[in-house]
Amino acid sequence: MDPLYPSLVYFDRMADVEVPVLIVGGSLVGMSAALLLGHHGIRSLTVEHHRGTAIHPRAAQVTQRSMEIFRSVGVEQIVRQRSEDQFVQDGAIMAVETLAGKEIAYYIANLNDGIRDVSPCERVFISQSLLEPVLKRRAEELGADLRFGTDMTGFDLDSEGITAVIRNRDTGQTTTVRASYMIAADGSHSRVRQALGIRMLGHGAFSNSVTIYFRADLAPLLRGRNLSVIYVLNPVLRGFFRVEKPFNSGFLAVNAVGDPAHPITDVSTGLTDQRCLELVRAALGTDDVPITIQNVMRWEAEANVAERFEDGRIFLAGDAAHAMPPNGGFGGNTGIQDAHNLAWKLAYVLNGIASPELLKTYETERRPVALFTTEQAYARYVTRTAPYLGTEGMQPVENDLNVELGYCYAPDGPVHMNPRESKARPGTRAPHVVLANGQSTIDLFGRGYVLLAGPAWRETPPSGVEVHTIKEEQFLEAYGITPSGAVLIRPDGFVEWHRS
Repeated sequence: MDPLYPSLVYFDRMADVEVPVLIVGGSLVGMSAALLLGHHGIRSLTVEHHRGTAIHPRAAQVTQRSMEIFRSVGVEQIVRQRSEDQFVQDGAIMAVETLAGKEIAYYIANLNDGIRDVSPCERVFISQSLLEPVLKRRAEELGADLRFGTDMTGFDLDSEGITAVIRNRDTGQTTTVRASYMIAADGSHSRVRQALGIRMLGHGAFSNSVTIYFRADLAPLLRGRNLSVIYVLNPVLRGFFRVEKPFNSGFLAVNAVGDPAHPITDVSTGLTDQRCLELVRAALGTDDVPITIQNVMRWEAEANVAERFEDGRIFLAGDAAHAMPPNGGFGGNTGIQDAHNLAWKLAYVLNGIASPELLKTYETERRPVALFTTEQAYARYVTRTAPYLGTEGMQPVENDLNVELGYCYAPDGPVHMNPRESKARPGTRAPHVVLANGQSTIDLFGRGYVLLAGPAWRETPPSGVEVHTIKEEQFLEAYGITPSGAVLIRPDGFVEWHRS
């Protein structure tokens, strides 16, 4: 037993609670895992140190793929409405010297321009403080047991499962939990990962950053521009803004201060309210706007991936498995997609449909994707915020669409590709095609295996597989099959096999 989790006297007594899956960490990824397991009919118990859902309004970009996942469990439209309540839609991602001053570059002129053909869903921005309650409510509707203000104080892993002790922070009451499997979604400083002796590998930490939450009348400085993410690059600081409707509040994340060629990257040590005001003013480019500092969150900018994602019956997900800078908005989405990949596999094994060997594919599929995505986030951090780190050995910046929708699971194939060119090859996400009834092919997937067949397909489908015969020419073209061909789709919407 690792000293992080000292030996416990409870392991030799009967468990108080038995549950198929114990989830450690109930933030975005842990809650998504609970929701997705519930969607597949699997009970879970989630323990979260904090006493409720997120309080910091950390703005997250939700990619089309994550919105497709939310769509499959019935919350896409709720998430979209919450986003519209909070942010103007379809904003730009760009860079300025100051908000009041010179524009430097537009990285994405419109968040959804040119991508609506590849998915029935759109990219949105929403803060975790609004997103997590939506996920919580749906997870509980599907039977998840979410216990906030609760810590796991110890665990023991054996060949049959996990025995853990959890403790209510308010009452001090302890409960012994017996689970068949555990998901560690307890963040970048994961105690579970440390207890298992799993190292994080990569670029390490390169900034002690801060996010300054503030109130100010920003509408005049926006000058009518629709801006989703505003990078600030000037001799005082490097960071980025997010501004909420009605443009009187937002946050400024600061990664570095001082000489751009030789910056100070420890922004958080000794930070005072006065210094926060100075940084916000330097990013706004004016002293004429009254500013109220509301809160400050300290965090490390890093780009690291766990050397392995599983240990026996324990699986790492989200920041516990991969920690990346926020540039590109990939971090939380990658964690949601971890949970999506893992949930159906756990359900198949727990329900006796598949052998435990299926769970080995979680690491083999998700770790290469995490490595690629983390490198893409790092490349955006360097090119947009920290050129002083240098580009030697850095991955070229790929198209955002390839990162978000084009990641692949084929063991002998590419890690990513243009989703418009996948032709439903094995290991890729099944393409979106609008059918004659107005439905998307994406809506046919979600719980079990699905066979999409051309009108001349005559073979007997595998047992227990839902079959849809589709005649539309655009379907045959997008899926790369003839009328006598078919494609088998996994519960997570990825292609298992392709028969042209």
